[in-house]
Amino acid sequence: MRAALALLFIYAGSLPAADLVLTGATLYGAPDVPPITGAVIIIHGTQIADVGLRASMRIPNDAQVVDCSGNFVTAGFWNSHVHILTPGLLRARDASATDLDRELDSMLNRWGFTTVFDVASVLENTLALRSRIESGEVRGPRILSVGEPILTEVPIYVRDYLTANHVSMPVVTTPEEAVARVAALVRGGADGIKLFTGSLQGARVANMPLAMVQAATGEAHRHHLPVFAHPQNLAGLESAIDGGVDILAHTAPDSPPWTSEFVARLKSAHMALIPTLTLFDFEARKGAASDSDRDAWIAKMVAELRAFSQAGGEVLFGTDVGYTDHFDTALEFTLMARAGMSFKQILASLTTAPAKRFGVSDRKGRVVRGMDADLVVLDGDPAKDITALSRVRLVIRAGKIVYRS
Repeated sequence: MRAALALLFIYAGSLPAADLVLTGATLYGAPDVPPITGAVIIIHGTQIADVGLRASMRIPNDAQVVDCSGNFVTAGFWNSHVHILTPGLLRARDASATDLDRELDSMLNRWGFTTVFDVASVLENTLALRSRIESGEVRGPRILSVGEPILTEVPIYVRDYLTANHVSMPVVTTPEEAVARVAALVRGGADGIKLFTGSLQGARVANMPLAMVQAATGEAHRHHLPVFAHPQNLAGLESAIDGGVDILAHTAPDSPPWTSEFVARLKSAHMALIPTLTLFDFEARKGAASDSDRDAWIAKMVAELRAFSQAGGEVLFGTDVGYTDHFDTALEFTLMARAGMSFKQILASLTTAPAKRFGVSDRKGRVVRGMDADLVVLDGDPAKDITALSRVRLVIRAGKIVYRS
C-alpha cells in the first residue's frame, strides 16, 4: 500500500498542472503546418503543455479557461527592428511601472510582439527596462538589444532628438576603435551589433569603410553575436555584403533597383532582410512629399522586398518603431503583401524565421507542446485578410496574459 501511494504521488507530481487554457480558436501553429479548427491550447507555467482538439483533451478543473471561439491563434510575434528610445522609455530605471506599461502597450504589446530586437538605443537604459519586465514588475516583450550603434557619423535626422534627450552616440574613426566599441558592448551585455554602413548626412551619405565593417563584424562573430547594418545606399550595401554582416535593417532607399544577380549575392552571403516599409511612408509624410513622390518611393522599397522574397531570401518582420511613432502594423502587412509575400511567408517573418535566425527555434516560433507559451490571439483570419495580424485581442508571453484589447 505504501509503495502504491508513493507511485501515485510520483505520477501526480509529474502531471502538468495547467494554469491557462485557450479553447475554440483556429490555430495557425506554424507557417508550414495546416491550421487546427477548434483547438485547445493548455499552458502550464511558462510553457505549452499540450495542443489538440477538444474531444481528445482533458482540461483541468482548476484552469483559467479563455474562450477563443471565432478567434485565431499564432505563436507570439517578433519585431526585429525597434528602438527603445521613445521619451516614455528613456528613463526606464526611474519611471513608474504604470507609465512604462502604458508606453509598451501603445508601442509593442497591443500589436502582438512577445519578442523584440532593439537595434539602437542606450544599452544601460534598455537593460534596465528588460530587467523590470523580466521581474514581472512591468508588462512587456522579451527584449534583445544592440545598445548604441557603431557609426562614423551620427545620422542627421536623429541629432536634434539625441541632443534634446541628452543621449550620446559615440563615433569611431578606425577599425581598432570599432573593435573596441564592439568589445565594450559585449561586456555591457549587448545581444547583437548594429553598424551604420551608410549614414545619411543630408545631401551625402557617410559610408563606413570596408576594413572597419570587417573588423567590427569579425569581433562580433567571435562573440557569436549577429550583426545588423543600416545600408542607405549601394556603397553601404556592398560594405555590408563584403564585410560579413548578417542582417540588413532596412531596404536601401538610395540604391539602384535590386537585380536578380544582386539578390543572389545577398542570399549567398546568408543575409536576412528587415524591410521596414512603413518607415518610408512615415518619412515621406514627415518631409511633406507629394502623394505621387511618396507612392513612388514606397513602390521602390516594395520592389526591393519583392525581388528578395521571390528569390527565397529570409525576411524578418520589423517596423522601426521607437524612431517612428507609427505603431499600427496594418500598413506594414499590407505593403509586404503588395510585394508578393503570402500569409505563410509573412507569418514566418513574425515567428519561425527570427526564432531560427537568433538561435531559439527550439523554444520559440511555433505553437507545439514544450515550446515557450508566447501566443497571440487575433480577432480575424489573417489567411483571408493580412491586416488581421494587426487586430490583436490577447497577448500571452511566458504563460502570462500581458495584453487584452
